[in-house]
Amino acid sequence: MLRAALAAATLLLAAAPAADAAPRDRTATNGDVNIHYAVEGEGPLVVLIHGFPDYWGTWTPLMAELNKAGYRTAALDLRGYNLSDKPMGVEAYAMPNLVGDVAAVIAAEGRKDAIVIGHDWGAAIAWRVAFQRPELVRRLVIMSVPHPAGMGRELATNKAQQEGSNYARVFQQEGSEKALNAEALAAWVKDPAKRAAQVEALKRSDFAAMMNYYRANYPRAGGAPPADPQPPVASMRVKVPTLVIHGMKDTALNAAGHSGTWDFIDADTTIVMAPAAGHFVQHDAEALVNRTVRDWLDARR
Repeated sequence: MLRAALAAATLLLAAAPAADAAPRDRTATNGDVNIHYAVEGEGPLVVLIHGFPDYWGTWTPLMAELNKAGYRTAALDLRGYNLSDKPMGVEAYAMPNLVGDVAAVIAAEGRKDAIVIGHDWGAAIAWRVAFQRPELVRRLVIMSVPHPAGMGRELATNKAQQEGSNYARVFQQEGSEKALNAEALAAWVKDPAKRAAQVEALKRSDFAAMMNYYRANYPRAGGAPPADPQPPVASMRVKVPTLVIHGMKDTALNAAGHSGTWDFIDADTTIVMAPAAGHFVQHDAEALVNRTVRDWLDARR
């Protein structure tokens, strides 16, 4: 009988669907722009949005953590990056188009909403999705980028943030992309194998497109609004539980920008500061970020 039971169990295991061995490539369409994303796992949908200078692979450790916890993760390549389309012109990278890209990924997965996670430009996009398409966002996780109201305050009053934003003013200049190369942009990646993959992804990307994010959406010197104006502060409200994670050694985005974030969120708000991490907090504090995001989401299923 024991032998028969073991044989039956073996047959059942063989017939069961295998877990994804690696993320699978998918495409979502926003108008005439195709957005590549990699998907893995089953469960509530989590959409992950990278920033500059990055690609979907930045999320593989967090994807693995969340897949084990019963989530389906979809990490996209921003337009202009890696395997996504690279439309021409500054206007193509204005926030409404970027919000539409996230909406397209959610729709391509056949879902009405998702947990939205973003870092750097991905975080800026995630904030805007939560403001302007709140029906799409079940939970919000932000890495590094302050709420736009906090960011605007720091740009107006905080000398450290003003100096930290000097790089963005350079990026806004016409032709700034000519000084960029994939190897230099990937230099922050410590692991040699991951750095090689990063270089290849960046070689497939469009450097002018990367700069167009700054030209279209980043505030200009002297407090001038970006080319694509932000919505009024009164409309910048988030309706869902929000987790913010920030690396305290981030020199591009000052931690002070997160002060008062809770004034713009109509649900529970969690802010986690990683004292030894820099701008790429999901790498510098990988274990902390992965554990925090998983546990925070599990507590709000």
